[in-house]
Amino acid sequence: MAENRISASLAPADKEAVMQAIATIREKLPFLVDLTPEDRRTMLKMGDKSRAFVSKALQVATQNPNFLPRYFDLEEMRRDLEIYEDLYPVLLSSVEESMLFCGSNTNLKMIAMILPLV
Repeated sequence: MAENRISASLAPADKEAVMQAIATIREKLPFLVDLTPEDRRTMLKMGDKSRAFVSKALQVATQNPNFLPRYFDLEEMRRDLEIYEDLYPVLLSSVEESMLFCGSNTNLKMIAMILPLV
């Protein structure tokens, strides 16, 4: 069985403080979106490799704007990449990873509990 690396509880007051902090983040970042599961499944994702590729593509496009289609909005691409880069360090990946770990740990314990009964 996997090592139990997280053994914690969240006090109601701490949970409320975290929810208030999240409300403040949403207030300061009013452009944040909520995606449906279908949106998440079908959208192109940008990881570290594609992040570098997109940055390079923007640099090349900026140096060679005549090669772009007329409808292409280079400034909008620049703004999208800039806000992505601004949000990148804000991402609460440790919270997401902790949730993933706790969920996995819970499922493993459930299987260990049920297995002897089968």
